[in-house]
Amino acid sequence: MNDNATIAVIGGTGKLGAALARRLAKSGRRVIIGSRSAESAEQTARELGFGLTGLNNADAASAADVIIVAVPFGAQEATLADIAPFCSRKIVVDTTVPLVPPKVMRVQLPTEGSAAVRAQSFLGEDVTLVSAFHSVAAHKLITDQIVDCDVLVFGDDKDARAVVVELADAVGLRGLHGGALANSAAAEALTSVLIFMNKTYSVDGAGIRITGNLIAPGS
Repeated sequence: MNDNATIAVIGGTGKLGAALARRLAKSGRRVIIGSRSAESAEQTARELGFGLTGLNNADAASAADVIIVAVPFGAQEATLADIAPFCSRKIVVDTTVPLVPPKVMRVQLPTEGSAAVRAQSFLGEDVTLVSAFHSVAAHKLITDQIVDCDVLVFGDDKDARAVVVELADAVGLRGLHGGALANSAAAEALTSVLIFMNKTYSVDGAGIRITGNLIAPGS
């Protein structure tokens, strides 16, 4: 991806969105925080610094080359409907995990099979949908500490996956190709497992690490 490309983080005033926006901006990327309220987006951008700017969700998506959607499952459909007119021929990265309170420690995938496949159905086939950042502890990512966590990246377009793997690396994580978009169900389900493990073992933000000597595709 061109380093001059503009990235919009929709839901960028939330915990994961703000953490991703901050780290991407700190790495030198041009980043816009999107929110339902432009004022809230602008305020968060000022607080985070690193040259971040803020707009409402639709304007942020319109101005971006790559769009990251970081909203709760309950807000996924409405948020995607808001930005859909501005997503054509762009990469949209969906981070949504289908957590249904209060049973967030129990896997509850939607009828479509995964939140990512659901997002693709809302946005249409002219949008390149990639799924990632499901198992990252946002409260750690918002700091400057090292976050020892892998990010599994799913999508039917290998080149688009590679763009998001690069973004994961840029925020200090390790991005790994996880295969087709349908495979996102595995990572989405795993988030409920990690939440359960956090509680059971009193862990402060469990993540995942894939073992083995992994060499980047094409290396």
